[in-house]
Amino acid sequence: MRILAISGSLRRDSHNTALLRAAAEMLPAGVELTIHDGLRDIPPYDDDELATPADAVVRLREEIAAADGVLISTPEYNSSIPGQLKNALDWMSRPLATSPLKGKPAAVIGASTGMFGAVWAQAETRKVLKAIGARVSEEELPVPTADELFDAEGKLTDADLEQQLVTVIEQLTDAIRERAAA
Repeated sequence: MRILAISGSLRRDSHNTALLRAAAEMLPAGVELTIHDGLRDIPPYDDDELATPADAVVRLREEIAAADGVLISTPEYNSSIPGQLKNALDWMSRPLATSPLKGKPAAVIGASTGMFGAVWAQAETRKVLKAIGARVSEEELPVPTADELFDAEGKLTDADLEQQLVTVIEQLTDAIRERAAA
């Protein structure tokens, strides 16, 4: 079973990327998680370029298509989704009938240094994924004050948060199994 993870943050020391790395360490046997590293390279969505999209768009589309599920970790910028993540999702939604996200199990988590843990960005990301046709888990995992929950090497240090992350992963893998059995 393969999960593609996408961090909505482009920052090198992103707490959201660190959260995905922590998730990769908590996977059940037989599950592999790969973090997409090309979000920065995706150009602005342009309908005129849909027939011949940039290599970065094709690569993300192929990675999503090859994955059994998608896990997105997003920060919150101005009470919403970071522009680059929304842009990538817009590319993945076109054409809608052949979107690699259509019917794909997905989960959304998020971290921020503020007190709300990117809850609005998570809700907006789930809304966009549903509009594209993904099978989105409603499980929330807001991670507030993320700068206090990771050590200097980016390792998660909060046992309660680890357990919550395991729950999200379990729900996502259960959804993947249900889809495969259908």
